[in-house]
Amino acid sequence: MPEHFGAGHAPLILASASPRRLDLLRQVGIEPAGVEPADLDETPLRDELPAVHAMRLAQAKAERVAVRHPGSWVLAADTVVACGRRILPKAESEAEARECLRLLSGRRHRVHGGVALMGPDGRLTARHVETAVLFKRLTEAEVAWYLAGGEWRGKAGAYAIQGCAALFVRGIVGSYSNVVGLALFETAALLRGRGFPGLP
Repeated sequence: MPEHFGAGHAPLILASASPRRLDLLRQVGIEPAGVEPADLDETPLRDELPAVHAMRLAQAKAERVAVRHPGSWVLAADTVVACGRRILPKAESEAEARECLRLLSGRRHRVHGGVALMGPDGRLTARHVETAVLFKRLTEAEVAWYLAGGEWRGKAGAYAIQGCAALFVRGIVGSYSNVVGLALFETAALLRGRGFPGLP
């Protein structure tokens, strides 16, 4: 039964608009007292590396939301799909999604996760998580089928590993939940290390 982390101690605010991150926290028994997106410009900086981009945004989200919730725990995250140094977008058009899938087809790519925690004391800590994902070589028919389903919309790299795109993944090395949107092992370690209550 999820514990509501808001009654009797400093509340936990999830600084995210992603329903997947909320679902992942609930999966391990954590129910935030509130969910509040940071509403940041997520455009990569010039020559910004994928890992740096993920960490910068996760920390910026935590800081932005913490200003509105002094004395709370604020958890934020960012997920970046990258082919080499190239940061793939959160696909918003079919053409953009098709280009992402073309780049991922038959290749190993990396998913960079940034997790940031602002404590009630105003101290920020963060972790970087990296997962390698290997896609099968996609046929035109497979790409067309996936695009028609619409699952790609708004997803980093234009795919959701927890959905139909699981059919394309030959293997992963690292955290599966990081690819979904929030690395649970590292998030729990971060919370536990800061003295967050209620975790085993």
